[in-house]
Parts: sequence; structure tokens; C-alpha cells
Amino acid sequence: MSSEVRVRFAPSPTGVLHIGGVRTALYNYLFAKKHGGKFILRIEDTDQARFVEGAEQYIKDALAWCGIQIDEGTDEGGAYAPYKQSERKELYKKYAQQMIDDGTAYYAFDTAEELDEMRETLKKAKANSLNYNSITRNTMKNSLTLSPEEVKERIDSGDPYVIRIKVPAKEDIRLNDMIRGWVNVHTSTMDDKVLMKSDGMPTYHLANVVDDYLMKITHVIRGEEWLPSAPLHVLLYRFLGWEDSMPKFAHLPLLLKPDGNGKLSKRDAAKHGFPIFPMEWKLSEEDASLKGFKEEGYLNTAFVNFLALLGWNPGNEEEIFSLDELVAAFSIERVSKAGAKFDIDKAVWFNQQYIRKMDSSALAKMLIEQTTTENITCDKSKAVAIADLLQERIDYIPELLSKGRYFFEVPVSYVEKIVRKKWNDSARNVFNSFSELLANGSDLKAENYQAFLEQATASNEVSVGAVMQILRVALTGESGGPDLMKIMEVLGTKAVLERIKNAITAFDQTPENE
Repeated sequence: MSSEVRVRFAPSPTGVLHIGGVRTALYNYLFAKKHGGKFILRIEDTDQARFVEGAEQYIKDALAWCGIQIDEGTDEGGAYAPYKQSERKELYKKYAQQMIDDGTAYYAFDTAEELDEMRETLKKAKANSLNYNSITRNTMKNSLTLSPEEVKERIDSGDPYVIRIKVPAKEDIRLNDMIRGWVNVHTSTMDDKVLMKSDGMPTYHLANVVDDYLMKITHVIRGEEWLPSAPLHVLLYRFLGWEDSMPKFAHLPLLLKPDGNGKLSKRDAAKHGFPIFPMEWKLSEEDASLKGFKEEGYLNTAFVNFLALLGWNPGNEEEIFSLDELVAAFSIERVSKAGAKFDIDKAVWFNQQYIRKMDSSALAKMLIEQTTTENITCDKSKAVAIADLLQERIDYIPELLSKGRYFFEVPVSYVEKIVRKKWNDSARNVFNSFSELLANGSDLKAENYQAFLEQATASNEVSVGAVMQILRVALTGESGGPDLMKIMEVLGTKAVLERIKNAITAFDQTPENE
């Protein structure tokens, strides 16, 4: 590309960052890095009434967790600072005034009651539109219908007003979207949007266009929900004299519910029990938290890989990509127009793949973090051994401890169905023989435990398979799991003997064996 690519992610700190917003940030980042450009984080906090404390930091933390590095932003600074719209308030007034002077915007003094009355009148007349537009503006209280003297008097006396764009009455607005191709909208379907609110703050539309121009944004990559606003933004570029500098637009497809019927929502996540936020968000001290992929045990690399393929494909069967590989492979041309169905099972699959690829020492470190939190002692060698055994069996990182708790705690309950079925005199005899062979208490390797178990079963004329499951239940409390001999190697002989002794007592007390 002829000039430096500059993209921006411009979230509003009015709540938690949804997975759709994270995908928008990711696609912007991938596009910028693919073309050697810059990724800018701009905080669009013009909606002060809906501002949520902590939301801005959450956005930054979520991007950092995803590995998305910000080149310019509120913390990083940059040549076009400040990067928070509330700190750029005076800039927007200047451009709104320019539009008024040029006749492409106007003052509107209508009260909320008068606007309601306008809509009610239009509704009774069965008008096609209830908007404040090129027709209705001629019947309202604004600088197009009032004399210059009355407009000045109202402003000087402190009457509240907004500034609206003056949309042309009969015109086609066209833009060439990088994903959707040519989009054509007739101005008769558009309304005269408010550009400056009565509190002196700009609306999204004006602030967005002014900031994109001043920050030399070359490509605007954002969600499909902003497509209806794009013609208005094209008009703003023209009215401000910036049409030749207008960025290219790309409107990303929606993220859909798992069944494909409608936009993915927080309610869907709650209903099906899966996260749709990158990280946990606590609503308040009294309320429960909203689930986050991070806290649910997803690796950030797996999450980013999963997210990248929700709406984009590389053009082949390849699915596993590191962030650098995504940068190399990404192209906006391969982003789909159609909505992408959210498939939590696919997210789990990606997490499984990344866990299986991890070095066991890295998994061991995560396990030690979990055990430390619960005041459980676990040295590095033991953690590595456990990680090796569980790596192929877990879907989420917290399962290192939840599925491996028997490595640290003696079972307090057993699978009763198996005990009833498998516990008998032969099994008891094998348990006793095995314990006698281990009596010297020295820790052994897995193959030594295997040899002793084979010796114990042979001496009692029982097959190893006949007692393997009941022995697993005795040692772990569970019916399935990793190689039992390797479990014993991690537990050590002393723990094995203690657990067998406890199990014999417990098994003998089951109803059918009393």
C-alpha cells in the first residue's frame, strides 16, 4: 500500500467488551501488522451518561491478554494524542461550527416533548418515516426555520440546542465496502443525525469522523451494526472537505447464536453456560460475575485462534495458527459477508489442541499456581509428572487440579457402582498380596508397580484386568484416568499402601459386603 496503514479500535467504555468487539480489535490488528502499519486504541467516551467505571481498563487488559499490542493509545501516547474523546471536546466544536457556517449543519432547539409530538403526528398521518429529516425539519424549531435574530437570541439566552447535519433531500450516497462491495443508500431514508449534543459533547458520528481524519486512519474495520451509519459518515467527510482522505471501510459480519438464528448475546451465553467475554467481569460486589474465557481455563493463544476463524478463513484446511501466523495469512478479502455461528465446542477443541502442544513444564507451572492458591504443596518434579499424565485428558487449564486432585488428597468417596460390581474376595486377596509386596515402603517406577501387581494377581489366580478398575477406584476414587501404574509412581508407595488399606475398610462396608 502506498501510505502507512493506520487502523483504530475505538470502543466505548460503557460496559464489558463482548467477544465481537475483541474480534473487531483482532482483525484490525492483523490487518495493520500484515501491511506493516499501526494499531491505535482510541477510547470513545462521549456517552458520559452510560460511562462504566473500570470498563476502559478492562478493554486494555483484554487486548493485552490476547497479545494485541497497541502502537498508539491513552497509555502509549503518540503523535495524535489525546486518544480519549472526552479530552478532545474543543476540537469537535470547531468542526461543527465549520459545518454550520458552510450550511451543511444547523442548530435545532426542539424540546423532547416537541420531538414526541412530531413523531405522533407522523404516526397518525401514516408517514413512511418518523425521523427528523429533510422534510420534517422544515416544520420544527431550528436555524433553518427561525430568523437569524431569533437563533442568536436563543443561543445568547442559554436555550438548550443540538447541532444536526443537514442531509440532502434527494441524493444517492455510495461507498465501496472492502467486504460487501458497493453500498448505495438514498438520502430520503436518512435522518438529520445530531452531531453535537446539548451538553456540548459530540455524538459518535462527528467525533468518529473528525478523529479518524486527524489521526490519519486509512482503514475503518468495524462491526456490521455500523453499516447503516456509513453513508452518514461519507457525507460528513464530504461536508468537511475531506472526501479525498476518506478511509476505506470494511464492515465485519455478525457473530450469531449457536443455531445461527440471530445475533449472539449475553443471554445466550447464560442460557447455554458458555463465556462470551474474554475475561471475567464483575458487575458489582453483590452480583455474580460474567464468565470470561481466561478464567474458564482457555489459553489466550487458543482463544485468539478460535476467534480469528469466526468470519475469516485462510482458503485452505489449515486451522491452527499462532498470532504471527495469523498476521501472515490474514486478508480482508477472505472475511465473509455472512454471519459466523458461535460454536463453543470448536472453542473447546482449539483449547485441547493448544494444551496438547504445550511443554509439560509450562503446564506444571500453571498447576503449581493452582495448588499454591489452595495451600497445597506441590514441587516442580511432581507437577511435571502430573502434567504429563493429564495433558491429553483435560480441556481447560483448571482441570489440572480438578481432574488431578487425587494426586494430593486421599479419596473420601468411591464409585459405588463399581465397588458393588468388582469388590469380592478375590479382589481383596489381590489387594492384600499387592500390599505385602510393597511392604518395604520404597518408591518404585511404574514398571515395578506393574510387575508386583502381576505377581499379586498370578498368586491369586486372578487376571490383572479383573482387578484393575477396582484398584483404580481404591487409589483415586474414580473409575477412569491416566495410566494407573504411573499414577502410583507419582503417589509413592507409602500413599498407595495407605489408600489400599482405607479402601478395603470402606469397600467391606458397602451394603452387599457387610
